[in-house]
Amino acid sequence: MTTPREALTAIGLLPDAEIDIAGAALQLARIDAPGADWEGARRHLSDLARESVALAGWVPEGDIASRAVALARIISGRYGYLGDVQSYDDLANANLIRVIQRRRGLPVAIGIIWLHCARAAGWPAHGVDFPGHFLVALEVGSAKVVLDVFFGGAALDTSDLSELLQRSGQDGTLRPGLLKPMSTRAVLVRLQNNIKLRRLAAGDVAGGLTCIEDTLRIAPEAGLLWREAALLNQRLGRLAPALRCFEQYLALAPQGESAARARAAVEQLRARLG
Repeated sequence: MTTPREALTAIGLLPDAEIDIAGAALQLARIDAPGADWEGARRHLSDLARESVALAGWVPEGDIASRAVALARIISGRYGYLGDVQSYDDLANANLIRVIQRRRGLPVAIGIIWLHCARAAGWPAHGVDFPGHFLVALEVGSAKVVLDVFFGGAALDTSDLSELLQRSGQDGTLRPGLLKPMSTRAVLVRLQNNIKLRRLAAGDVAGGLTCIEDTLRIAPEAGLLWREAALLNQRLGRLAPALRCFEQYLALAPQGESAARARAAVEQLRARLG
């Protein structure tokens, strides 16, 4: 049987459009919860997909509002998926197996359930890397509806989005690019980033590094992650892995001030390693 890390490495070789977002998140979850019922979670994802396909047949062609309502009926209505407002920082909220078991999670984890169902139904959907709060968007031609999946798929208008920006400490101005589509890999990286940040905040540097290493399996061209892995390896005194990570970062991002600092670190590490 393929191990989860072998599966992630294989996913890392796929074009973004071919990545099964929930399947990839499930493999990430297997690593953090090795004793959990991942096969039961996989069956549940299959059930969600089948129900989404069946419901799609009843939605009027091109009716984007009805698509949003139909998805909410399955995900938050039938199965009760919502954001966890009571224990938001619990690491279980970023583990898809635990999210499926508890029907609670972070915005990006709940968003992966929504993207899984929308794509199963054949409806274009993507994540939105909104400041401080992951969102999901459905599109039909030039029409778009932006949904707050943390709160059951509530549709957001411009005033709602402006308010969200203000809550994140910004001035509320909706600048161009704020709603641009995220790639599947970017959504998965954001999911993992929640785990990494919580581990590092708890002083678990080795755990944060492991999280980055697993993320790099599915996103091997994420240059900033290679740089972060190098810095954490340095903190842990792992000089040879730090050197390899810096070299990989420079191969991906050879220009700029950060690259110059990385080159200086490479020279120092090579000198120390002899």
